Amino acid sequence: MSWHDGIRRQLAEGLASRADNEINQLNNALRLLAKHRSVLIQNTLIQNEGLSVLQGPLAGLEFVSQSAEGCHIAKLLGCYEQPLQTHVEAAMDADYDAIINIGCAEGYYAVGMARKLKKTKTYAYDTNEEAQHACKELAEKNGVSDRVEVGAYFSHADFAKFEGQNALLFCDIEGAEVELLDPEFATALTSMDIIVEAHEGDQPGTVSLLTERFKETHSIEFVGDDGQRNLGKMPQWFMNLSHLDQLLATWEWRSGPTPWLVMKSKSH
Repeated sequence: MSWHDGIRRQLAEGLASRADNEINQLNNALRLLAKHRSVLIQNTLIQNEGLSVLQGPLAGLEFVSQSAEGCHIAKLLGCYEQPLQTHVEAAMDADYDAIINIGCAEGYYAVGMARKLKKTKTYAYDTNEEAQHACKELAEKNGVSDRVEVGAYFSHADFAKFEGQNALLFCDIEGAEVELLDPEFATALTSMDIIVEAHEGDQPGTVSLLTERFKETHSIEFVGDDGQRNLGKMPQWFMNLSHLDQLLATWEWRSGPTPWLVMKSKSH
């Protein structure tokens, strides 16, 4: 069965199922077709431009052909998580001893930032073995494997390894941030700068809980995302796409709010 046949089968099964709500059934079908279309546009992008990230703070990163999870084309375009990009740029201008990327996936940020930070050691963690392997390959592909250390599980106790260092924690762990980011169990967090994706849709109250935990030790900025993206000068083939295809190219497949908290330690 081809990939296209698989999509058709999933669509037919979804529309034939006895759904509790017809609107939800149609919404799920639309989401499936939108993902399918975005992958086709992704393939066109790779065919025309290769795997180099086109713009944004990680421009020039020689990327992988497929992300470990979620959308891929927005990363190649360089508009992925665009509201966060000014903070990524600021982090790359800072003189960090270490960057700790928990939930690194295929290494988009871990390797992308390591390319720019020649004197900083990056520690990338992900519990998915395929993601670990992809991150190692990406580091080798971009010539930074000597400065990117890839690991698996990260616990409260592991924060102590970075005690006394000027460190940035970059965290995206699908809702587990509520459990992990607790200075009561990891005191080293109080002196780290932190960028964390808050999975408010999965864990309502995450933003307020983390804000309460860190408000005494950090200055905190809430970074929301309205889904809108601004692209710079794009190749002509992209400009010739329909407006719908251009929108789908920047869509990040999110089904709910995932704001960020950018927290700067007051100890610096």
